[in-house]
Amino acid sequence: MKTSERREELLNRLIQEPNSITGSKLAEIFDVSRQVIVQDIALLRAKGHKIVATSQGYVMSQTTNNMVQKTIACKHKEKEIRAELETIIKYGGRVKDVIVEHPIYGELKGLLMIQSKAELEEFLEKSRNESSKPLSFLTEGVHLHTIEALNQEVLDLIESKLQEKGFLLSEDE
Repeated sequence: MKTSERREELLNRLIQEPNSITGSKLAEIFDVSRQVIVQDIALLRAKGHKIVATSQGYVMSQTTNNMVQKTIACKHKEKEIRAELETIIKYGGRVKDVIVEHPIYGELKGLLMIQSKAELEEFLEKSRNESSKPLSFLTEGVHLHTIEALNQEVLDLIESKLQEKGFLLSEDE
C-alpha cells in the first residue's frame, strides 16, 4: 500500500470509528510502526483534519453544539484524581481536558475526553503503567478542567459536588 493510500484509509477508519483507536492498534492494522502512524496523524492534522489525540487513542473531533461547557479550577493531591474524575462523570459530565499554567511554556493542555467509568479506568490504568506524572504535578495540584454536560443544571450539580469534596480551588488559596 502506498503512503498516500495508507493515510487516506487511516483517515477513513477514524471517521467511521466512533471510539478512539490507539496508535499501536493502527500500526498493527496497517503493518507499520507506531511512529509511522504518529507521523501520518501529524500530516493529516496539518491538512486540516480534526484528529484529536486522547489518553485512549486517536479520534475525530466531535462537534458538541448541544453540550454546554465550563472551565473549573481544581486543586488536590495526586491520589485524589480518581475521586475527582469519578464525581464529574457520575453526575453526567464529560472531562474534556486538563490544563496547567507552566512558568516557561505557558498553558499546557492534555485532552482527556473521559465520560464513562470504563474510560476512567483505562486512563487510570495507563497512568499507573507510565513513568510520567500528571500535569497537575507541575503546579502543586492546581489545574483546570473543561467539563461538558447536556445542560447548565448538570454543570452546576457537578460543581457543587466537587466543592463538597474539597476539589475546587478556593479564592482564599
